[in-house]
Amino acid sequence: MQTYNIHEAKTHLSRLVEQAAKGEPFVIAKSGKPLVKVIALTAPGPSQIKRFGFMAGQISVPDDFDQMAEAEIVKMFEEGT
Repeated sequence: MQTYNIHEAKTHLSRLVEQAAKGEPFVIAKSGKPLVKVIALTAPGPSQIKRFGFMAGQISVPDDFDQMAEAEIVKMFEEGT
């Protein structure tokens, strides 16, 4: 996400607002300290972003996943004792 100082943001406000409206948010800073984040009103809020299941159908987990390499793992722990 791009950060612009206040002077630069004022100079290019129209272009920056168009970018934000297209889904490219930006931050306005004063003396290098971020003050505000500009995002499109139609941007999804944190509660609207779906994370679980976003790769559904794209990966598969073997049925024996919990037992995979069980003997090797036990052997590694037993060697240390």
